[in-house]
Amino acid sequence: MRIKVINPNTTESMTEKIGTAARGVAAPGTTILAVSPSMGPASIEGHYDEAVSVLGVLDEVRKGEAEGCDGFVIACFGDPGLLAAREVARGPVLGIAEAAMHVASMVASGFCIVTTLTRTVGIARHLVEAYGMTRHCRGIRATDLAVLDLERPDSSASAAILEECRRAVREDRADAIVLGCAGMADLAERIGDTLGVPVVDGVAAGVKLVESLVALGLRTSKAGELAFPLPKSYGGLVEPFAPSRP
Repeated sequence: MRIKVINPNTTESMTEKIGTAARGVAAPGTTILAVSPSMGPASIEGHYDEAVSVLGVLDEVRKGEAEGCDGFVIACFGDPGLLAAREVARGPVLGIAEAAMHVASMVASGFCIVTTLTRTVGIARHLVEAYGMTRHCRGIRATDLAVLDLERPDSSASAAILEECRRAVREDRADAIVLGCAGMADLAERIGDTLGVPVVDGVAAGVKLVESLVALGLRTSKAGELAFPLPKSYGGLVEPFAPSRP
């Protein structure tokens, strides 16, 4: 089985961290391809960054289809381009926010999301509603850390995230924590051991769910709105992304 894990930003150190987390949970015989697009933002911290990142994500999905990948994980908590990627892919495509919330809802009666900047809280709230997780989500907490703070060895980011998770358990009565950034993938086990509650990293959750879907023989439906994009010409900078018949 080959699973492509796409970090939608272009920061290679984060891609390496994501790849390590993905390989750490992958089953024997599963090959993880952890990649960043060749184009896009260095970090994703708002709607504009997300929108700009989507073409890079779709490009990596198209390449993965040609490479024979069985499934895909979009490793950004905004799940940028998720539905568009499902139109392009034959195999299952999961976003880490979607995967993490569903897994948390299976092991706890209520979870809190702990994320980076306050400006991204609205994005997370929208996904909570879109994924039907409103009754499970007890709060969304921001640490006001920049995403790239998570990549600096001298940063106090991990301590700030741990403290916000502790507050979520104490003040919001969270029975589980969902880490709201792929750059936090290496913190889940340590925070869980410290706080004594399940801590869900969406990268790991996404990989295991894609493995399960592939093992079940389930592929992305090509009936209705997730059918392959309609062939047509595109103009200007996006001309290379024009859909052709699969």
